[in-house]
Amino acid sequence: MKIAIHSLSLFHFPANACRSFTAQDQLGFTDFVSVFDFEVVPQNLKTARAALTTSVYASHNNEQNNRRRCSVIHFRVFYLQDPAMSGEFLQRIGTFISSAKQIGRLPRLCDLVSSSLPVPSPTVLSSQVPSLFREPYILSGYRPVHQKWHCYLFSLFQRHNESLNVWTHLLAAVVLLQRWWTKIGAAGYTFTPASLPLGLFFVSSLTYLFFSAAAHLFQSHSEHAHYFLFFLDYVGVAVYQYGCSLGHYFYASEPAWRDSCFGSLFLPGAAFLGWLSCASCCFAKSRYRRPYPVGRKICQLIPATLAYLLDISPVVHRLSTASWLEEPSLPFHALQIASLLLSVVFFSCPIPERFFPGRCDFLGQGHQIFHLLLSLCTLFQLEALFWDYVGRRDTLVDTFGESQLWCACISFPALFLFCILTALVTMRHKQKQLQGQKRRDN
Repeated sequence: MKIAIHSLSLFHFPANACRSFTAQDQLGFTDFVSVFDFEVVPQNLKTARAALTTSVYASHNNEQNNRRRCSVIHFRVFYLQDPAMSGEFLQRIGTFISSAKQIGRLPRLCDLVSSSLPVPSPTVLSSQVPSLFREPYILSGYRPVHQKWHCYLFSLFQRHNESLNVWTHLLAAVVLLQRWWTKIGAAGYTFTPASLPLGLFFVSSLTYLFFSAAAHLFQSHSEHAHYFLFFLDYVGVAVYQYGCSLGHYFYASEPAWRDSCFGSLFLPGAAFLGWLSCASCCFAKSRYRRPYPVGRKICQLIPATLAYLLDISPVVHRLSTASWLEEPSLPFHALQIASLLLSVVFFSCPIPERFFPGRCDFLGQGHQIFHLLLSLCTLFQLEALFWDYVGRRDTLVDTFGESQLWCACISFPALFLFCILTALVTMRHKQKQLQGQKRRDN
């Protein structure tokens, strides 16, 4: 705590009637820590004003040690050689110090708040955490395992190697909410069958952002929490994939594409590949142990790649056939494709930390860049789908039929439920493995 009182006028006295001295431990306070500086500021040739600047520093010791606060007084005084004026000067100083002493005895708000909040443990090196929690080429900034849950919650404001992985998606969710609120006001969004796919895309985007942030924030608690939270993260990715497919199919597709074999099989195929992406990621996470082999990455990427190629096919067809000058959404669609393709590079390869081991522990990890690019992709998608929604909402029900819109949107919570069940079944199997391994270790 710091208290500063500037320009406290004591009295006027001749500037040439003073000299200085330094004293230490003169007053012997027992519960007050302070540093006093008194100095003369001449106002003109004949007079000067004594200005007092006081800084009070409170030293808070560990409560477990039951130590008293230290008590040292350091001050520098320009005092008067005239005894009468010196007496008045010192009397006023004594009055002020007595008041400051009483202030120092009052309960300090910062002490009360800081003592009531849990403090996360300092970060540790990779060698001090189990291999499950280690990342390749990330050598420090790990949070100790088996802390209380609220310690990981408050580690949101701590500097560690997962900080930016959490904040990139939390801030992206805030920006997404802001853009949604702005757009629905401008577009006159109303809850109708024509607006359902857009609303579900928005829900799916927030789902994957919050599930991802939660996984990176709390995964260091234990092995059980690590697996469960990342299984939940894969659920969010699958739901987001299907939310994108709904938006692309109903707002971005052209009649020629819908009449093709892709169009007739699009929604069932997107739902199946979304679930397969979740199931394969859960299986790969449960099956392989660190250091992960290449097979794990292949098991994750192949279903996700197939799902994306199908989901983006109506957009690619439209980009290649429609006029970019007449369609304001097409530049945003192009940007979302470019952002996602670039993000896959950083997801697949641990760069740049592979070339700078230990230098990207807190900033510059490939996974952080992947999060940032994926967030940009989502924002570009939202902008593009809003433009498409505004341009096609009046004819959407006539084009697809109200029953198809409702059936497609009912399939969204169904896919969500199937993915949750898949994650729970995989987690149950993994929990048995962990319990068996624990018994063998004991």
